[in-house]
Amino acid sequence: MGLTKFVFSYLLYTAVLGVIAYFLPIAFPDVKLLVSRFWVMFGFLAGITFIGYVLAYIGIKSNPETGIMAIMGSIAVKMIFSMAFVLIYSVKSQEKGVVLVLNFFSLYLLFSFFEIYSLLRNLRHQNK
Repeated sequence: MGLTKFVFSYLLYTAVLGVIAYFLPIAFPDVKLLVSRFWVMFGFLAGITFIGYVLAYIGIKSNPETGIMAIMGSIAVKMIFSMAFVLIYSVKSQEKGVVLVLNFFSLYLLFSFFEIYSLLRNLRHQNK
């Protein structure tokens, strides 16, 4: 998957996730499903996932033999920055609990799934 194709599909995927997140509180008004600064978390994870993909893509294209190391490095950088974000968010915010954990991990896993799927598609094309 080329970089322009990834950007288009990533923006589409992010928009779909954003629309779902926007309509969840409307669909379930009595239940608190999102933290108060959900969109900050959403934007951060969307941005760090995009940066992680670009770093891995550049690593794969510059030296295909070490492509797996580039993927693992980008995932590690993303995880470290995400843990730092959660630490700072939980210290600055008064919100603590299940809603914060569920919001963060659901977004982290959804964005990570898309990033890894796209990177593995790049590796699959190299094997042919």
